[in-house]
Amino acid sequence: MKPSRYSTSRQKACQQCASAKARCDRRSGGREPCSRCTQRGISCSYAQEDALERNQTSPVAPPSPFSVSGSSLTGLENDVLDFSSLDLVCPINADDIQNRWIQAYIPIPGQTIKTYPDGVRSYIYLTLRSYSAMAVSGRGTLPFIHPKQMIAQSAGSPLTTCLSLVRVCSNQLPGSGQAAISVLRREIQILDQDRAKYSSDGLFVAFQSYLIYSMVLFFVLGQSCDDDFRAIMTSLQELACASSRQGLICAADQRRARPKWEEWIVAEAKRRTLYIMYLFDSILSSQEGLPTFLGTELRGLPAPANKLLWQAATRYEWEREYNVHMVDWMEGCLTIDELWPTPDDIGEAGVARRRARVDQWLQNLDEYGTMLFAIMRCTHGD
Repeated sequence: MKPSRYSTSRQKACQQCASAKARCDRRSGGREPCSRCTQRGISCSYAQEDALERNQTSPVAPPSPFSVSGSSLTGLENDVLDFSSLDLVCPINADDIQNRWIQAYIPIPGQTIKTYPDGVRSYIYLTLRSYSAMAVSGRGTLPFIHPKQMIAQSAGSPLTTCLSLVRVCSNQLPGSGQAAISVLRREIQILDQDRAKYSSDGLFVAFQSYLIYSMVLFFVLGQSCDDDFRAIMTSLQELACASSRQGLICAADQRRARPKWEEWIVAEAKRRTLYIMYLFDSILSSQEGLPTFLGTELRGLPAPANKLLWQAATRYEWEREYNVHMVDWMEGCLTIDELWPTPDDIGEAGVARRRARVDQWLQNLDEYGTMLFAIMRCTHGD
């Protein structure tokens, strides 16, 4: 039988745009990353058949860093991400996360009040507001969402829906703010109602989405921190708790082994999201005139990873950098509490060791880690 005229058609969009069901401009016939992937700072790749066709029909040319050769097709296959069956563990008492809001009203023994200087408070406010504006404009990738997460998201996932809906807040017409507020509050209610239905990965992206909605409501749409908004924050902390119970670190790390890339992506992005939520909660508490407390329940969680790990574009790059990371941090990676005030009982040797570890951690930070370090150093001192 004569083959169909469509049997040899090739994919017209890159894999990332195809997964997101978005328009792809396929620059230079697919030999350069498309505009959408370039704008989001994510890798841009094409299906194997498409790559083979380009290699067969295109004239010989010097290799481009964005081209796909026959020898790299195996690499593309190895970079297919599978976020199912992740081996993560939660090393902290996650219930303390959902009870955090109570601390401002009912004193708990052992709490440490955290007083932000005015300049630091302003810095946190402006940073979180810029993240909210970034989500609304659709430019770039939020520093607590890993680029590979977006590639793996289906069209109807909570995170995909969130990043599409918050765009309604851009270029608002006079009087349209209330309509945008209603849309985002409705989505927040849906996330609340569907919480019991979500898988582990679903809980995580629901947590990220809920945080983004809340920040856009506050920083972009000007929602005041009233009782209704505090109820939203309480639900956000409950969702953070539920997601954290599913794991905040890779089980392989406890065995001093290299985890799967997917496990590391989820654990790192989840912790980054959690730290942003804590900063957001601190801003809300200060606006209400309530005290803020050191998040001692997070003690022992890793500090943000270096930019070479976070920005690795392929599984090979990430595994190579993680092998180096394991050698560099034989005693275990820096933890978030090592950036808090130095305890009085660790002695001079302990202080010197902590400073050396922090100095090593600072060598390869991305902008997120730099932001977090600046806040903690200016708040707690050396």
